[in-house]
Amino acid sequence: MSAGAEQSPESSPQPPESSPQPPGISPPARALSLWRDRRFTRFWAGNTVSQFGDRITELALPLIAVSALGASANQVAWLTALIWAPNLLGIFLGAWVDQRPRKRRLMVLADVLRAAVLLSLPVAYVLGTVTLPQLYLVAVLAGAGEVLFNTAYPPFFVRLVPRTSYVDANSKISTSRSASYVAGPAIGGALIQALTAPVAIVVDALTFLVSAVLIGRIPVQEEAPTTGEAAPPLLRRAREGLAFVVRHPVLRASLGCATTVNFFTFVAGSGLVVLFATRGLGLSAGAIGLALGIGATGALLGAVSAPRISRRIGIGRGILVGAVLFPAPIALAAVADGPLWLRAATLAGSEFLSGFGVMLFDINLNSLQAAVIPDHLRSRVAGAFGTVNYGVRPLGAVAGGALATLLGLRPTLLIAAAGGCLSLLWLLPSPIPRIRSLDGVDAGTFGAGEADTAPVAGRDTEAV
Repeated sequence: MSAGAEQSPESSPQPPESSPQPPGISPPARALSLWRDRRFTRFWAGNTVSQFGDRITELALPLIAVSALGASANQVAWLTALIWAPNLLGIFLGAWVDQRPRKRRLMVLADVLRAAVLLSLPVAYVLGTVTLPQLYLVAVLAGAGEVLFNTAYPPFFVRLVPRTSYVDANSKISTSRSASYVAGPAIGGALIQALTAPVAIVVDALTFLVSAVLIGRIPVQEEAPTTGEAAPPLLRRAREGLAFVVRHPVLRASLGCATTVNFFTFVAGSGLVVLFATRGLGLSAGAIGLALGIGATGALLGAVSAPRISRRIGIGRGILVGAVLFPAPIALAAVADGPLWLRAATLAGSEFLSGFGVMLFDINLNSLQAAVIPDHLRSRVAGAFGTVNYGVRPLGAVAGGALATLLGLRPTLLIAAAGGCLSLLWLLPSPIPRIRSLDGVDAGTFGAGEADTAPVAGRDTEAV
């Protein structure tokens, strides 16, 4: 059981709405178990349901394109790229979201938008009017809804979870996400087989509506509406968010590290790994699926274990270990040899270690970022991170395809593993390796500049 469930609960089963735990202020010593916090469990339940729904759509969208519309491989690749495309505008959307006083409403709006967009597909399918341009539009709008949700989420998270429970909360959320990757494809495949892909998408749309209802019922005290001096222009706010990241020693190092590791892991990409497993390792589709399924349990174990590991070795060292353990096992798959069973086991072991590493990396890094980002900049920083970190992923995929064509699959996977490990060079000179816990860590700890951490004029200074 993770840390939050082992702590003694407070006398009240839920923190009073009138006195939420502001970031930067130490909570009571006896922290509430998150499983007994109705606000958190509502959010966790909504997030878990929508994660499983996402696994359905990830299978169903390409299947509609291929089976119903006869799409080519290039057209399917564009469908995937368009889902990520809205992240390139995340820096501006984050700047806009930071000026909105009700982040919870924006998250509900994002869920409703994605549900409505997805429901348009089965309706068009029944009417016989579904087209490839509609699929592209659905991909873009669903991606935009995800960016809106993700930029509104950080301010909401710090109002929902006490800072002593950041790691535990991120662990629980990541555990359900990892579980969706283990069981979700099988559930999605069964639904698509029984209902057809367009009808199965209705299930994903319903999961977003469930999430919207649950999040809409979570009581959180948010900032008051903006009054007084007019807010700065959107472009200036976006620039301020990016400038703060660049100047902040922890955020600069974490963005550089995450961007580097994401670029190189997308150089390898799931497509190249599957292609190498087929051609280089001689594995059947069934053996590959079994190996990847077994490997996915590494992420599940990593999500559950991250709080305990971070308490033992420290949050900063946990990030360092995860930054290496995430990309390095790609090399293990690349050098797999021997009998068929050993090649399959090596692939499974590579995926297992990589999944464990990415959870250790993400959970600790997300918790540290929640502690050091000032409240008035949370959405702007999230937007800047998304633009750079997610924007580099398609570039990595393109580079991987070029390298595989030029050098071959095995050398490309080795380059991806080595390049991903270079992300460690961003962390070593930064303060991150020396951070053992979040005690005493807040927006002013690392001297990012008084101007950067001061609230914008005319804004309520209460935490978002």
